[in-house]
Amino acid sequence: MDSRTLSAYDRDAGTFADDWHSQPAPTDLHAAVKAFFVEGPTADIGCGSGRDTAWLNSAGYPTTGFDASDGLLNEARQRYPAIRFVHSELPALDNIAPGSFANVLCETVIMHLPTEAISPSVERLVDILVPRGMLYLSWRVTEAADRRDEHGRLYAAFDPALVLTPLRATSIRSDEQIGSISSGKLIRRMVAQKGA
Repeated sequence: MDSRTLSAYDRDAGTFADDWHSQPAPTDLHAAVKAFFVEGPTADIGCGSGRDTAWLNSAGYPTTGFDASDGLLNEARQRYPAIRFVHSELPALDNIAPGSFANVLCETVIMHLPTEAISPSVERLVDILVPRGMLYLSWRVTEAADRRDEHGRLYAAFDPALVLTPLRATSIRSDEQIGSISSGKLIRRMVAQKGA
């Protein structure tokens, strides 16, 4: 994770959590999950304050939330004490064994990574899936050059090949660039299935 982005999330975790939880429900994400996810243990990588982790659990996908920000993890644990939340950072995800999850959700996280960490992160997201497991991956699209918002969060502008190349051994089930119903931002969303 970009250090300035991580610092922003740790410093203002409560503010970010309140903002995310006040946004409209991400019904587009929910529809994609229902269309493609399979039965079994699920990981929410970059879970933030736990909104999507909680929804996944309520929708029948037993989910653990993982995040690099201890501030956001504290928010998640306070809001959803019955759900397991664990500190873990892309690209390493050191405390997750290969082949651990039937589904992986990584919603608008990778654009906060330095460019050189994007491909290794996508490779690792596929690695933690079981054979035939499903990866939901999205990122906020930034044109032309990297930028930072008023909080210092990085929004990397990167060649989509950094995502597509590590997904070449998967089956791409969905690939679209849309406005997010929840945030209103332009995102690219992909769903990929790991090979057998």
